[in-house]
Amino acid sequence: MTQDIQIISTGAVGAVVANVDLNDVNDSQMQTLQSAFAEHGVLFFRDQNLSPEAHLGFARRWGEINVNRFFAHVDGYPEIAEVAKEPDQEFNIGGNWHTDHSYDQIPALGSMLLAHEVPAVGGDTLFANCSKAYDSLSDGMKATLSTLRAVHSSRHVFGNATGYSDALNGRLGNGDDATQDAVHPVIVKHPLSGLPTLYVNAAFTLRFEGWTDQESKPLLDYLYAHIGRPEHSYRFQWGKGSMAFWDNRATWHWAINDYHGHRRLMHRVTIEGEALGGL
Repeated sequence: MTQDIQIISTGAVGAVVANVDLNDVNDSQMQTLQSAFAEHGVLFFRDQNLSPEAHLGFARRWGEINVNRFFAHVDGYPEIAEVAKEPDQEFNIGGNWHTDHSYDQIPALGSMLLAHEVPAVGGDTLFANCSKAYDSLSDGMKATLSTLRAVHSSRHVFGNATGYSDALNGRLGNGDDATQDAVHPVIVKHPLSGLPTLYVNAAFTLRFEGWTDQESKPLLDYLYAHIGRPEHSYRFQWGKGSMAFWDNRATWHWAINDYHGHRRLMHRVTIEGEALGGL
């Protein structure tokens, strides 16, 4: 007899999903996962044995696949980005707080990151809850931020002049395609939960619309520090076959770079989202 799927909250952000095989998710289980994703922002799975085809098949049940412009792809699977760090590589991909694709006019819904090879120790990922971070702001700050929009860009990260690809042993490319700029509300109404959510991040947000970089920096720095506070975050320890499926509109993540001399190999599938609106 099949056990019922279990959703176990990890605290500030995310939930562990037990008693599910992602190779064979029925309609009832899918409804449970969709509700949990909207509520918790990140779903964590353990001991999943997924082929590339199965990884993509599960992702397609959530939406259209985004083919990443900049990441190296898994051979034969352009829809799967290869996120790897070799033993002699100093820098890693995603080694600071950020959310993916905020530079797009229509940001991605989220990503499914599947662990194929992990170090014995280290290589964890931090996640932060941007809705909870909004809730813990003062009423005055909420009122101020509700009037603001922020400018996001890919140019200063993925462009040819940044040197980021060189630092990552050439695992990023197509710097000429880093031309994305977007303006989004600082507080968005989350498309699934309906909750107000802070939507800025240190990687891709440049400034508030109509403000200079210098004027924007103090308030942005405050928000970055606030969102990343321990009471808003959770640290996920990977194992082979672990998957994290995060919502880019509700969470941040940070791949911790503390496993020098060891290899880490992940496959990432990103799902297209929808335009974001304010409150």
